[in-house]
Amino acid sequence: MKTLAAQVITPEDLLKHWQGHRALTRHVIEAFPEKDFFEFSIGGMRTFAKLTDELLSIAVPALKGIVKREVSPYSEPEEKLIFKAQYLEKWDEATAEIDKYWQELTIEDFNDTFNLFGQYEFPIIHNVLYFIDNEVHHRGQGYVYLRALGIEPPFFWER
Repeated sequence: MKTLAAQVITPEDLLKHWQGHRALTRHVIEAFPEKDFFEFSIGGMRTFAKLTDELLSIAVPALKGIVKREVSPYSEPEEKLIFKAQYLEKWDEATAEIDKYWQELTIEDFNDTFNLFGQYEFPIIHNVLYFIDNEVHHRGQGYVYLRALGIEPPFFWER
């Protein structure tokens, strides 16, 4: 019999929190001028398009791997997107897939360990928190880029 650790947040509230961050990141993508989304960077950092590629390469593939208990190495998307609208479409598709796969997790799953991308053996709850932390980190880079371009980024609390 499995025992559960004390629960601080429900799975439903955690998903709502994550999807709130995703909605805000979507607004950041929308705020970029087309050209700058693909070309602008500071200090040798990746463009926001490249950062978005990473976020798309983590969220659904990792969550699907967790749900199916299939460990696959991290890989960048094979499809090369060339318009910001394509990124927004992929973002929306990923958002729906996250909702779908999330429903397959049980409360007990969050305490199980999973070898994320064959590199990080942690409890599933830690993997999910990593997805959120990584997105917040990269969205912060997007905020810096937008400000450097003279564009007011979305308010961070408007999720």
